Amino acid sequence: MTESVDASALADIAGTLARSVGQMIHEKRAAGVDIAATKSSLTDVVTAADEEAERILTAGIRELRPEDAILGEEGASVKGTSGVTWVVDPIDGTVNYLYNLPAYAVSVAATVADGAPGTMSDGRRAIAGAVYLPVTGELFTAWEGGGAFLGSERLPGPSQTTLATTLLGTGFGYTVERRTEQVEVLRRVLPRVRDIRRIGSAAMDLCLLAAGRLDAYYERGLQPWDYAAAALIARESGAVVRGLGDARPGEELLIAGTPEIAAELAEVVAEAYRALE
Repeated sequence: MTESVDASALADIAGTLARSVGQMIHEKRAAGVDIAATKSSLTDVVTAADEEAERILTAGIRELRPEDAILGEEGASVKGTSGVTWVVDPIDGTVNYLYNLPAYAVSVAATVADGAPGTMSDGRRAIAGAVYLPVTGELFTAWEGGGAFLGSERLPGPSQTTLATTLLGTGFGYTVERRTEQVEVLRRVLPRVRDIRRIGSAAMDLCLLAAGRLDAYYERGLQPWDYAAAALIARESGAVVRGLGDARPGEELLIAGTPEIAAELAEVVAEAYRALE
């Protein structure tokens, strides 16, 4: 099915839209933030900028690729006939955006559902994607089989092969139950690594991994828009993106790193979750 799709052209579209919307939300942040709604808990917010950014992304995709479907974090749902579904996160790291912390991103991915290697737990596989970091102006892009890039520079991917000296990224959910579980797991994982970074944006974490600025990453509870583009960027940089055991990566667990670190980290995290049973 993907033989008839120019994935590099889709990556260009993703990059153009992510940059344009990212620049818009960065400018709007200077004028302040309005909370439009909450989701899973009172701490899980949606801003007016999230909603406006998703409307702009949806309109841009519809104009350029009218036969494609669209799935957005803030409710965008457009049916398509081409077999390509765009998965978008207008602001990944909304709480950071709310507090004017510089770690937030715009994520845009073109996905297919054909069951080929690289398919995530939601049944989709990203074939092209982009993540834009508005504060730094960095644009990460990738397309299947074409490599991963920061601007025009090819990304090196992670290189760490020793868990004890691994700088590990992770994140927490927004419900009390999920956070409690994640803290207990982290309590068992932290002594095994160099240190952790909790940046607050899964898309940013995975891109930093692809750039060699983090050594590994794991998180439970991610949704497709959180990782669709960034997991492809990590994978195309040379990282392994996996789940626990034979499970596909995704909501249950997503682990990324070099083959050695990803495998060892999966064992450590699985052991930590078993201890909670």
